[in-house]
Amino acid sequence: MKLRSVARTDVGRKRQINEDAFFRDDDRAFYVVADGVGGHNKGEIASREAVDQLRGWVFGARDELDKLVDRVLDGDHECVWEIRRLLEAGVKSACYMVFGMAELDPEKKGMSTTLSACLVCANLAFAVHVGDSRVYRVRRNSVLQLTEDHTLINYKVKHGMMTKQEAEKAQGKNVITRAVGHKDYVQVDTADIDITVGDRLLLCSDGLHGYFTADKEVADLCGDGDLEECAEAAIALANQRGGKDNITALVVEVEA
Repeated sequence: MKLRSVARTDVGRKRQINEDAFFRDDDRAFYVVADGVGGHNKGEIASREAVDQLRGWVFGARDELDKLVDRVLDGDHECVWEIRRLLEAGVKSACYMVFGMAELDPEKKGMSTTLSACLVCANLAFAVHVGDSRVYRVRRNSVLQLTEDHTLINYKVKHGMMTKQEAEKAQGKNVITRAVGHKDYVQVDTADIDITVGDRLLLCSDGLHGYFTADKEVADLCGDGDLEECAEAAIALANQRGGKDNITALVVEVEA
């Protein structure tokens, strides 16, 4: 399979600095979106550093990944967990580095970031995730969210402390419970899912998905059409609905 991607990022209508960062590499099938945590020092440095650290980790493990992919193609699906653990270790390494930078420089004290990444291997997409940026798979009109928001609101809904209807009206939707660099260690979520020709992946910051009213809007934006137009339409939608945060949309298409 061949991959093709487009990314757009925008400061939005309320912020002065864009603290989002992204990376995309179609040849190596690796994609990342990060959102420096608002209200903290140097969020833009945290997001950029986390993306760079994870990219370096994954690229440094390319030989090992290639061997694991060969095993997957040979039908050895036990090694899927090894790929997930490798990505998890990369995010933990990035977390340690961002935290260490903040410890060494008082001006960077408290900086941290969300981090959502996707690596495509064989016919699988692997997601690794901390915070409330998201990864979606769009298959025609079907939308599947691969990541789970690490937010206080989502935690309350998940544990029956609040209904989804109450959550929609609740304050503090941007209060996250996990971030890369907040401490020297972070719990990382991983997932894998099948992909096929025609599928699309959307990686985005909460400055975009916070304005989605239903999964159908994800399919409407990214399900088909020109990739550049999809990414630009996503930015426009968020700005039209308020643009209160930085906005990043990275759209990936699986081609034959």
